[in-house]
Amino acid sequence: MPDSPQRSTFASSNLADVSRGRYVIDPVHSHVLFSVSHFGISTYHGEFIAPAGTLDIPLSANGSQTRLAVSVPVANVRTTSRILDDELRSREWLDGERFPSIAFDFAAPLSLSENSFQVAGALTLHGVTRNVTFDVSFVGAGMNPVKQVYTIGFDIRGRIRRSEYGVTTALPMIGDELGLVISAAFELEVSAA
Repeated sequence: MPDSPQRSTFASSNLADVSRGRYVIDPVHSHVLFSVSHFGISTYHGEFIAPAGTLDIPLSANGSQTRLAVSVPVANVRTTSRILDDELRSREWLDGERFPSIAFDFAAPLSLSENSFQVAGALTLHGVTRNVTFDVSFVGAGMNPVKQVYTIGFDIRGRIRRSEYGVTTALPMIGDELGLVISAAFELEVSAA
């Protein structure tokens, strides 16, 4: 079995060739994964499903800004335990009633000549917004053969300290550093002309 999925023959692997315009996230094929040290014994994983957002790739590269805005409801946190899911949504942890979503926003001129690059943007979690830098890898682009929609995909990876966002429950037994992966598919929005 191969270590990584094989690229489909209909997908392009060159970011410079993607269609420019506004993209909308495909919530079914996108999610936000997190990992954290669990008692220093193991790494625990969870996810936030059904993110929403847009990606604007400018038609011209002349100083125009690429914009990304992704958010996910705290209510959509999922682990292997329903009890833990409820705890993570509670006031003790993410306090989903007061802070219902987690968001990442980025806007800057961006060269799309390389398939891997970094973006610096604003991550809002637990009512706190901080600047973070994430590593971005372009996965591929092509026509989704089922939905017949032009789609592009990225993996966005980074690390944050939850204590910097006011989430300090069970420190240091549960690790401070969170690994984050946003695995996102974006569908080209077609104007109704």
